[in-house]
Order: sequence, then structure tokens, then C-alpha cells
Amino acid sequence: MIRSIKSFKYLTPFVLYVLAMISFRGNGILCWLPLLYTFFVVPSVELLIKPDAKNLDEVEEALAKSNKSYDLILYAAVVMQYFSLYTFFNSIQIAGISNVDIAGKVITMGLLCGTFGINVAHELGHRVNKLEQTLAKLLLLTSLYMHFYIDHNQGHHKHVATPGDPSSARLNQSVYAFWPQTLIGTYLSAWHIAGKDLMKKGKKVFSLQNEMLQFQIIQAAFVFGVYWFWGTTVTILFVIAALIGGMLLETVNYIEHYGLSRNKTSEDSYERVQPHHSWNSNHVIGRLMLFELSRHSDHHYLASRKYQVLRHMDNAPQMPTGYPGMILLSLVPPLWFKVMHAQIKKQGIQV
Repeated sequence: MIRSIKSFKYLTPFVLYVLAMISFRGNGILCWLPLLYTFFVVPSVELLIKPDAKNLDEVEEALAKSNKSYDLILYAAVVMQYFSLYTFFNSIQIAGISNVDIAGKVITMGLLCGTFGINVAHELGHRVNKLEQTLAKLLLLTSLYMHFYIDHNQGHHKHVATPGDPSSARLNQSVYAFWPQTLIGTYLSAWHIAGKDLMKKGKKVFSLQNEMLQFQIIQAAFVFGVYWFWGTTVTILFVIAALIGGMLLETVNYIEHYGLSRNKTSEDSYERVQPHHSWNSNHVIGRLMLFELSRHSDHHYLASRKYQVLRHMDNAPQMPTGYPGMILLSLVPPLWFKVMHAQIKKQGIQV
């Protein structure tokens, strides 16, 4: 019983889901509650709460690994994401709804696409279980971001903190310059990886065996299904929400690796990925909200570790606040550069 209770803290991300349901079914300020919660309430509270660098001991980690409750929470997120999408489609078809209310609902769906549609998919996509990998792809479908499954696992984790990774931000690069680099770069990278994989197997690159081609067909069919049942306006708004989710994810990539780089060991290779090649955050609310994604240094050091057992690493560079606050900071480049370059200097980080 106690083992299950410990997993309950990871139900806190569903606060956003509850607020989203209120947004979809309400009007006026209610439509904007998820945005206010994510980028005003959470960053404000995190400024008042000290980061928690404590790790599980060996016994606690073993118990957490064997506790299926942590997995069931992720599975529930898949069902809830699809229900929220269905609710969103119906909510923006209500007669007389204002453009301001529609904007609030679209942004809300965008937040869900980023936090549940891509972030939970990120966790499940690293699993070796075929069912969990399929659930990851189903979640990415709700954000029209299925290429992430290929590029993140086979591209980003291999090339992170090098010029060959479009998802790693360079020193002095603003988030606005980073967005086109990563949005276009990761998509093209996924095509390259999928094609190269088929070539190694002696198969045709442009065929239905190409996973990227499969993803495009599935996503096109999904979008057509939305159009068929809900019409043109809903389809366009859904695509906008999905784009918001993708941009939210890529902004997270921006803050996770900004200015960090790996040393070359030869002409074509780099040193092994170490904890100091990712920015880390131990701010509690942000950690729970994104299923420990902010303990990113350990995730890159050993990608197979499940979210509930990710560790604080002493030699990992630390963010001054949690992810929501860092996302806001990144949107103001002069302030971002001032704060982050001070962190780099203070922590003696090699860039």
C-alpha cells in the first residue's frame, strides 16, 4: 500500500488535465486557467520552494522499479489525452463562442500536446516493451509529432551537445533562431535515419517499410478524420494546437542543452555523453509536472532509466529555476543570455 501511495505524487501532472477540462467546457477566464497555472502559478511557487536534490537509496529504487503503479499512471495519460482531444474538438464547435475563448482553448490543447502528447510519449518511447512503444506513437499522433520517436531515440541521444544535433542549442543562439533549426532539422533527421536503416537492410528507402513514410500516412489519415467529423475550422485549430505542442517541446530542448558541448575524440566521434552535457533542475513542482524530465542529466547518461528513479547528478549544471520559469525566461533573449551565461561562469561549465 505504501509503495502505491509514493507513486500518487505523479498524479499531480493531471491538475493540468483537470484545468483543461474546465477550459474546454467553460468560457471567459476559465479558458485560460491552464496557461495561468503553467506559466504563472507554478513558476511563482517554485521561486519560494527550495530544490530537492535527494535521490532514492538502493532499496527505495528497487521498490520503485518494481512498482507497476508508475507505469499505470502513464497508460492512463494516453486514454486521457485522447479524451481531452475529443472534448476539445466538440468545445470549439459551440455556437457563439468568442475568438478569445477559442484562443484560450487552442493554447490549452497545445499545452496538453506538449506535456502529455509528447512528454509522456518521450518516457514510453524509451521502453523496450512493444506495447509501450505503440502507446508512445499513439500519443505523438495527437501532436502530429511522430517523427520525434525516430529522431529522439536514434538521433538526439547519439548526437546531443554536438553540431550534428538540431535539438541542441548553441551558445548565444536565441530560442527564436533555434525553433526553425530544430523543427525542420529533427524532421529531416528522422527521414535520414529511417532511410539509412532500410539501406542497411538492403531494402528500398521509399517504400511502405519506411517508418517515416508510415508515420506521414497515419498522421494524414488522422487529420482527414478530424476534418471528416468536425470540419475545416476544427482541423485548422487542431493543427495549430499540435504546432504549439511541438514548439513547447522544442523550447524544452532549448533550455536542456543550451550552450553545452561535447569534446571531439577523433575526426568523426565525440566523447561519451556525460551528466554535464545537460542542464538539470531539482525544482520539485516542475519535476513532478513533467514526470522528472527536468532530471535530464541522468536521463541522457542512461536513457533506459525509468522516470521514477532518475537521479540528481552532482556534476550536472543546475538551472536557476524549474522548467516553466526557464521557458518564460528563454522568450526574452537578453535576459536569458544574462542569467544563463552567469550560470555557466559560476559553475565553471565548458562550452
